[in-house]
Amino acid sequence: MPAEPSVSARAKPSDELQAVALEQFATRGFSGTSLQQIADVAGYSKSSVLYHFASKEALLDAVLTPAIDEFGRILDAWISDASTDAARQAFLEAFVDLLLRYRLEVHTFISQGQSLEDVPVVARANATILRMAEAVCPPEASVEDRLRFGIALGGAAYTLTADLTFGSGMTTDDAATDVELRPALVHIISELLSPVPAHAVPASTR
Repeated sequence: MPAEPSVSARAKPSDELQAVALEQFATRGFSGTSLQQIADVAGYSKSSVLYHFASKEALLDAVLTPAIDEFGRILDAWISDASTDAARQAFLEAFVDLLLRYRLEVHTFISQGQSLEDVPVVARANATILRMAEAVCPPEASVEDRLRFGIALGGAAYTLTADLTFGSGMTTDDAATDVELRPALVHIISELLSPVPAHAVPASTR
């Protein structure tokens, strides 16, 4: 059994456990990861993990909630003033920043979201995505416009996920690479959506 880490060396064990859990969930899958594995990788006992998190689902909630909350905030900001091109552009840039900042969280959700749809934190994420889908296009939007949004936003998210899955090396975890990726993603998404006029979001979606 791993030795307990000293308090001075690890002031915030919950943060370390979350980081290890996120990496394990992203690489091994939620179902394929046990609390014991998380404890072993982090260098803690399983009882220490359970002291901070009551269950594996609680750990998943802890690691995904920051990304979901931020997604909700940027969506709220855009919905409140969605009728202008400037507001939509600000949303697109914030969305790209979210994808880059929470790459492992996005990967975990996209690759496993369907199988974990009954887990409360994943249900919250699904509800936020559904809200975005209802907001990005008005009810009268054409099939082409809906496809533009789906390909632009979903495609950007999947591109990062696919790179983690297949290891193409296109989007490595390197700060310099992110500096290159961000403007490229913003430009491509903006170009795809440029034919679609900005529109006010119905009150029922807010």
